[in-house]
Amino acid sequence: MEAVQKTPEREAFYKKIDGENLSALWNVLGDLVTPEPRSACRPHLWKFDSIRDYMTEAGKLITAKEAERRVLVLENPGLRGQSKVTTSLFAGVQMVVPGDVAPAHRHSQSALRFVLEGKGAHTTVDGERTAMEPGDFVITPSMTWHDHSNETSEPMFWLDGLDIPMVQFFDASFAEGSNEDQQKISKPAGDSFARYGHNLLPVDEKRKSKTSPIFNYPYSYTREALERAKTRNEWDACHGLKLKFSNPETGDFAMPTIGTFIQLLPKGFKTARYRSTDATVFAAIEGKGRTRIGDQTFEWGARDLFVVPSWHWVTHEADTDSVLFSFSDRPVQQKLDLFRENRGNA
Repeated sequence: MEAVQKTPEREAFYKKIDGENLSALWNVLGDLVTPEPRSACRPHLWKFDSIRDYMTEAGKLITAKEAERRVLVLENPGLRGQSKVTTSLFAGVQMVVPGDVAPAHRHSQSALRFVLEGKGAHTTVDGERTAMEPGDFVITPSMTWHDHSNETSEPMFWLDGLDIPMVQFFDASFAEGSNEDQQKISKPAGDSFARYGHNLLPVDEKRKSKTSPIFNYPYSYTREALERAKTRNEWDACHGLKLKFSNPETGDFAMPTIGTFIQLLPKGFKTARYRSTDATVFAAIEGKGRTRIGDQTFEWGARDLFVVPSWHWVTHEADTDSVLFSFSDRPVQQKLDLFRENRGNA
């Protein structure tokens, strides 16, 4: 593309139209329509042990009720001050200590919880309460009432993922609080999984939402699915063994704006290079290894978190059998025909 030259006449013209809230496309076209994705998002890894220490300190400084949600935001180093882990997604680590109640509220933004440490704290979504364990993937659909509590003797930590930047982009945010800290329980524990988690659907079911009707995908079932699939010994060169969490009503992603995945990398497995347009957040729930993103290498262990920006070459290598949870905006990109991926050599 030929560079646009500056002349006194052109500069005078630009100044004149600026007063009418107009600008010349030819001056900015190269930054708007790029040959490849060009993002300020950068690769980064957060060590969970450090986050836990900071969260413990925060727990002495502010209550869950005062904070509403006691969360440390994972700020991408290239997007500081914007509360973004990627250009379209938010991520943070939430802590709920014994006796905590994170009060009920609801909002347009869809949220996921992926449990990192602790056992037995509760999340309630639209009248159904679930106890959570490490590796559980829990959904809070858009505009559903939800609150969290911990009646155990140990703190609980989980990864929060939300489509906040996406909703912000569309100027579509609504939120409200409840008069009660905890909503009334109106459904038995495990109700959604019992109804929808066994490849059976109520015969007269009318779809109410684009989000999966299952709101807790227990890790015990997820891990069993990986082990059963492992017996076929069909390893993808770029992903090892990777599965997506799906909506049983549609077979689509479990959430309309956020794609969620789980993958198994056996000991010694090194993936071939891969890149895609969906910047992706990873959480290691088991094992240890390393991930190379572009020209940077990140060593990770259980509960560590890292982000891969759009269109960056990535490889994973596992020192032990390892399981990675991940999430991205792939459902939106695919529905808009924007998603692209590329496979390279090992």
